[in-house]
Amino acid sequence: MRFSKYHGLGNDYIVLNPDEVGDELTEGQIRLICHRNYGVGSDGILLGPLPTDECDFALRIFNPDGSEAEKSGNGLRIFSRWLWDEGLVGEDEFTIMTAGGLVKSQVSDQGQSVTVEMGQVSFDSARIPVEGPPREVISEEMEVGGQVLTYCAATVGNPHCVILRDEVSEEEARALGPPIETDPRFPNRTNVQFMKVLDRSNIRIEIWERGAGYTLASGSSASASAAVAHRLGLCDSPVAVHMPGGRLDIAVGEGFAITMTGPVTKVAEGTISEEAFGQEV
Repeated sequence: MRFSKYHGLGNDYIVLNPDEVGDELTEGQIRLICHRNYGVGSDGILLGPLPTDECDFALRIFNPDGSEAEKSGNGLRIFSRWLWDEGLVGEDEFTIMTAGGLVKSQVSDQGQSVTVEMGQVSFDSARIPVEGPPREVISEEMEVGGQVLTYCAATVGNPHCVILRDEVSEEEARALGPPIETDPRFPNRTNVQFMKVLDRSNIRIEIWERGAGYTLASGSSASASAAVAHRLGLCDSPVAVHMPGGRLDIAVGEGFAITMTGPVTKVAEGTISEEAFGQEV
């Protein structure tokens, strides 16, 4: 099974062409491919291009635990770069369908930079979803690990919980991320961002990603966090989102429409041996 591996600010994905996969990928195969000791190692798998009559390309995104993600900003930039490397796109805009909706993408700077129109962020509890009465989920409270946290929830095609903090750290993301991800108020689980506002143009976030764990960078997390900072009146647009893996630039437009720009780096390409799939992880 041939693969290509890329990363966006340290958030790495394996790209698999369905023609190479043959049968449907199983949860066990996904877990093994993503495993950093027994497989190739990655934060997820991008399966595409898939057949579609709705747009230029279609894509499925899988987390390392075998679950399917609706949308991934870094994943979409990486898939766009792979399409460019394969000669399937040039530097004109094209469309990609995900489980979280349609996006527009454009590759520039000889593949080194990709801009994705991620769609509109919504704070509507029914769309995210968040349990309770219909509402915008803004500045609500939850108790986690003996602390009362103030959070906003949002969706950009996948669910996010953004927690405003005076300081952010990997340690806090690792400690509080898991119980927040699986909190009953989030029926589909949630991605979690711990956000510090630096000034009106810059924020810093630490990320616990649903189905993947602690993550160096996330495009959808950056998008949701920038939208929350803008919604709370703490930031203007554009917003530079600083993460452990690096920076993404997020423009927040009318109706909280998000445009994300950031780098992609090709890491490797090769073949996964059939022998590898004889293990269980």
